[in-house]
Amino acid sequence: MASLPSADHPRLQTRAIHASVDRDAPFGSVTTPLIQSTTFRQSAIGDDAAHTYSRASNPTVAALEAALAAFEGLPYALAFSTGMSAITTLLLGTLRSGDHVVCGNVVYGGTYRLLDQILRQFGVATTFVDASDAEAVRAALRPNTRHVIVETPANPTLDVCDVAALADVTRDTDTLLVVDNTFLTAALQDVGALGADVVVYSTTKYIEGHNATVGGAVLCKDEVLHNRLDFIRKSLGTIQSPQNAWLTIRGLKTLPLRMERHSENALLVAQWLESRDEVASVSYPFLKSSAGYATAIRQQRAGGGMIAFELKSGFDGAVTFCRSLQCAILAENLGAVESIVTHPASMTHADVDPAERERTGITDGLIRVSIGLEDPADLIQDFDQAIQRAKRSSVSTKPATEVVS
Repeated sequence: MASLPSADHPRLQTRAIHASVDRDAPFGSVTTPLIQSTTFRQSAIGDDAAHTYSRASNPTVAALEAALAAFEGLPYALAFSTGMSAITTLLLGTLRSGDHVVCGNVVYGGTYRLLDQILRQFGVATTFVDASDAEAVRAALRPNTRHVIVETPANPTLDVCDVAALADVTRDTDTLLVVDNTFLTAALQDVGALGADVVVYSTTKYIEGHNATVGGAVLCKDEVLHNRLDFIRKSLGTIQSPQNAWLTIRGLKTLPLRMERHSENALLVAQWLESRDEVASVSYPFLKSSAGYATAIRQQRAGGGMIAFELKSGFDGAVTFCRSLQCAILAENLGAVESIVTHPASMTHADVDPAERERTGITDGLIRVSIGLEDPADLIQDFDQAIQRAKRSSVSTKPATEVVS
């Protein structure tokens, strides 16, 4: 029989519910109060108040940070206005001209833009490599490499990186291993325990989980790094708003339960897609046919809610499929209770060089699916009718840079 957790070390779902609750709060509020205040009264000049101005800190945002840190099992967390503001603040706070970054060649398009089109003009070089190959990452390191940045599973191809192997590569160097854990969260993958130095999130996605906010977070083990990023955030004004923090705290309470259901639904849909003759390929970490299966089952608790697949009818079929959906939603987001379908080549990754997209598997026919909490039978029925329409499609070929609507 499993031992019961102590009051000081509750299990994951208990931490998700109780980590943000201040039992000594005024009025005994069970729900974290929403403190929608710009500024805070100080008793005197020089008063070392906990909060002074909400661009620097706010009680509701601080409650979210404490909850995220407790949930993740890491000592420090900072909340940001978006996922991109989180990683931007991290990089601006830790890099300078002449530094070098190694980044997985399959990452969110915004991360690619930031490194390739913005930081490069300030003298920060980036080498994009196949991060599922730890030795390729090792070979890309330079004496001036400051970060190795990866997503696992990667957006949008679902490539899986071995976080422990990458931690072995960066250990005993001046390089921080930064892992974007947005697709799984600590509910399904504890990247801090696997060796990541820094964990990055778009809390917009699964953590809030209801298509109601934008937000981001950076969690780390090092107090000096935390204090540096806190200063940079205050200077840039990239802190999360109290309203969004309050909603994100509410989402966190059900995160483990939602991730369990997302994973159950996604596995059923992925297995169904794999059985279809019209489907050229399916990528889902917990499918035995997926390249990263062995690593995924070792470092993940479940497969997560994300699927990538390609129809044999290619780009034309993908366009028709997306336009034919009746239950799932065509949109640029993921991780919500609603199932969301995205065409990466013309939406989230449209700014990535077409040759680079093709080289890394982000083909013009690739479809990314965020499986929601609907009955999976309804999703399969919806996908079935959309695939049938795609099969009959006579849509003319359009440039991959056109946004599908």
